[in-house]
Amino acid sequence: MLELDLSDQIAALRTTFATIREVIDVDRLRSEIAELSEQAGAPNLWDDPEAAQKVTSALSHKQADLARVTKIASGLDDLEVLIELANAEGDEESAAEAQAELLALQKSIGDLEVQTLLNGEYDPRSAVITIRAGAGGVDAADFAEMLMRMYLRWAEQHGRPARVLDTSYAEEAGIKSATIEIDSPYAFGTLSVEAGTHRLVRMSPFNSAGKRQTSFAAVEVVPLMDVTESIDIPDNDIRVDVFRSSGPGGQSVNTTDSAVRITHLPTGIVVSCQNEKSQIQNRAAAMRVLQSRLLLVQREQENAKKKELAGNITASWGDQMRSYVLAPYQMVKDLRTDYEVNNPSNVFDGDLDGFITAGIRWRKSAERA
Repeated sequence: MLELDLSDQIAALRTTFATIREVIDVDRLRSEIAELSEQAGAPNLWDDPEAAQKVTSALSHKQADLARVTKIASGLDDLEVLIELANAEGDEESAAEAQAELLALQKSIGDLEVQTLLNGEYDPRSAVITIRAGAGGVDAADFAEMLMRMYLRWAEQHGRPARVLDTSYAEEAGIKSATIEIDSPYAFGTLSVEAGTHRLVRMSPFNSAGKRQTSFAAVEVVPLMDVTESIDIPDNDIRVDVFRSSGPGGQSVNTTDSAVRITHLPTGIVVSCQNEKSQIQNRAAAMRVLQSRLLLVQREQENAKKKELAGNITASWGDQMRSYVLAPYQMVKDLRTDYEVNNPSNVFDGDLDGFITAGIRWRKSAERA
């Protein structure tokens, strides 16, 4: 007779889920959804497209959060019914389905628990990721491009809108640097644990002797500020240069001086944007990134805590946070959390969730220590 007993696992899940519901405050969430729905239904909503976009985006995000909570609650109830059915009828197929559903619920509750850990001041913001090639010559430039693709694939897989604001191509292969905007709620809180020095070990495709090569790339993640909250930058504090876009051609690319480079003279911060269609759009995007970076500097100064969000990233030996090893064996390991996998190709294809989850939990534990 079939006796499937998952009561201990389900009880543990219900305890964790109850804590999550308390943190999320489902009643408050429903109230916020009602308020945003009322704003979204206003006849003059789209008179201000930027404000309308914020309202609809916030509404969609909160509705998705409520749907996840409701689905998990229903799933826990359904699982108990499925186990009773499997035991009553001795149904091996239902028992296997119950085991699979338990694993799915464990993952869903784990993911939701991680989201509740994103309670930092800037965690709800969108993110700007800057990737820079470090030590390692051509291999480092190629590695930087691999990381850019990795984050774009991750964003695509999770339905998070992403766009490349600027790319500086290296002479032989790869990129010197790239700036990516990921415009979705909690993108910064989620991806901020990716900031640091990344290290690649492989048999170099650019070395005729086929020797093993170690190269580095730096990843910086900063929160994207809303226009209304941006830092005021006096015109005489910046220098604006316009130039012709570089890289692969396309409509309007390489044909006009539409690319924009803004230098903040007091700090020396330089931001470029060349991937929008017009100079005006490129300037607006570059200014937004500059304001976000200046806000980061301001936060560092106020807290007297060097590189609190972006980190002091040198992209060389001694301070790497993650290693990607392709030879003589296959492994990707985060040196802070000890989380590792043996399939680098999946990681470079955007499979970062395990690393991100481990990083968020590690960061929260460090804060509590």
